[in-house]
Amino acid sequence: MNRTWYEYIGWIVAAGLLGFALSMAFAGILHLPRKLFLIPYVGIAGLFCYAYLRWSGLSIGELIRHNWAWGVVGAILLALFTIKNVLSQPVSPRSVGLPLVFDLLWSGVAYGLIDAFLLTVVPVLATWQAFTLLGWTVNWPGKILVGVLALLASVLVTAAYHLGYPEYRGAGLFGPVIGNSSMTLGYLITSNPLAAVFSHIAMHIAAVLHGPASVVQLPPHY
Repeated sequence: MNRTWYEYIGWIVAAGLLGFALSMAFAGILHLPRKLFLIPYVGIAGLFCYAYLRWSGLSIGELIRHNWAWGVVGAILLALFTIKNVLSQPVSPRSVGLPLVFDLLWSGVAYGLIDAFLLTVVPVLATWQAFTLLGWTVNWPGKILVGVLALLASVLVTAAYHLGYPEYRGAGLFGPVIGNSSMTLGYLITSNPLAAVFSHIAMHIAAVLHGPASVVQLPPHY
């Protein structure tokens, strides 16, 4: 089935609206604790990202294999950057034993994975596919321009998602936007989603270990 460029743009708009609705409803209004908040967030946002990949006809395997070595390099460098930022923040108590294992998998891996796909991977892919249909990616100037537009799309989705959390309204919004933009740039430069996905997961794991109640990259906090 032939797709139109504006259908891809529609997915970007939908990602921003969905992210805002989920964070606003379950954190901003219901004030669910993080472990419960993640049930609807991971479930609904995960289905949304899966639906986009199915709709667009993209293969995760092909995306990962393309420039995979650069993706790994980018993931390592970005992970070092994000972990350093996490470790610069105040320490707070963490779980131990099996509860810690659960937190690492749930608030670390699952949360980080869905964040990376919703805030970075889907906006970048949708932007690239939209403007490829328009013939903008046939040369380097066009590719650079589309890369800038993809970064902007990721920024808009990231901002919309975080605005649903009370803690990020106002000046607090700049931190997550800048942080996620660095991971999106990593994806764009390496042309491999591993750079964004693994660095985001690493950031969440570091936050779980360092201070789930104090690290800003692990909302919601009440």
